[in-house]
Amino acid sequence: MRGDASAILLPLVRREQRHRRLVLLALALLLVLSISPVVGHHLIGAVRWLPASQQHLGIICLVALHHLLAPVHEATHVLLYAGVIYAVINRSRAAWRQSVITRVLAVELPPADAPLSVAAARVGLDPARLRVVGGLPNPAFTTGWWRPRVFVARDLPSRLSLDELEAVLAHEAEHVRRRDPLRLFLLRTLAAVLFWLPAIRRLVDDLGDEVEITADDAAARSHALPLAAAILKMAGADLGVPDVSVGFQRADLFERRIRRLAGEDAMVGTHVSRRSIAAAAAALLAVWVSGVIVLHPLPAPGDPVSAATHCEHPGAWAISHLFCRGLHPTGSSEHCPHERAAPSIPSA
Repeated sequence: MRGDASAILLPLVRREQRHRRLVLLALALLLVLSISPVVGHHLIGAVRWLPASQQHLGIICLVALHHLLAPVHEATHVLLYAGVIYAVINRSRAAWRQSVITRVLAVELPPADAPLSVAAARVGLDPARLRVVGGLPNPAFTTGWWRPRVFVARDLPSRLSLDELEAVLAHEAEHVRRRDPLRLFLLRTLAAVLFWLPAIRRLVDDLGDEVEITADDAAARSHALPLAAAILKMAGADLGVPDVSVGFQRADLFERRIRRLAGEDAMVGTHVSRRSIAAAAAALLAVWVSGVIVLHPLPAPGDPVSAATHCEHPGAWAISHLFCRGLHPTGSSEHCPHERAAPSIPSA
């Protein structure tokens, strides 16, 4: 029994397309907002938005604010370096695991007249990319960055009808055509570099879900219902190597995939939570505010209006001089000593 692309509801497809665009836009926005203060400040020489003579914004002392936020700005550099190191280690381990797993598997090439080869040829998948493995816990998955290969359980042809087998291989063929393992690897590398923004990792998880949906759509052009039947038959299959491959089964996607392939409306879920959005907003606010304030040049050490005079009061922290007009730690009612104009000093 065959199905076609019309089985998937058009309103659902449009809703999914909007979701994908939103996910991509959010991912790009978070990426730009997270690294632009560093790039703008250090690589392209951002415009000095405040001269050294501008010592206050209302009652807020800019020099005290500079001292308070300088450690935050430096911490963003440390996080960026740490993220690069973490990404190298994390993704190197993933690559090593992939290499170990593929080496230890007892793989075979299917004969040219075997059902697997015939079904692969019928859906446009090169049979040379097939690898048959006995006792494979995951019935079918695609792995490999430059030359993706499809690993298939030896008993898969006996568990599925010919149409269902073609549907599974059509799904995996789309992963091969799009190089989805490489795409996901690069996205997870980006999420690892910016590990301090959990929302990015969750957005990458959303894109991983959409990779599966896109492959389903490709198979559904002629095998919508057979693919749904195949997923149902293998619903209890365990994921083999979900971190380094594109898996056929995803527990959190199971209901959505079955419903949409059967022509029913399905909820387009997301891994992004309110907590992750709030954490990202707080982190980006700290990065941006600290980056902008640090661009404000401090008065020169020899200038009467110096950083020492301005903020380093005996027995007081810079935060005690943050609102310095009329709020001195000594209780003095004198005006802030920095109301006198200081010459504009180029920032380092």
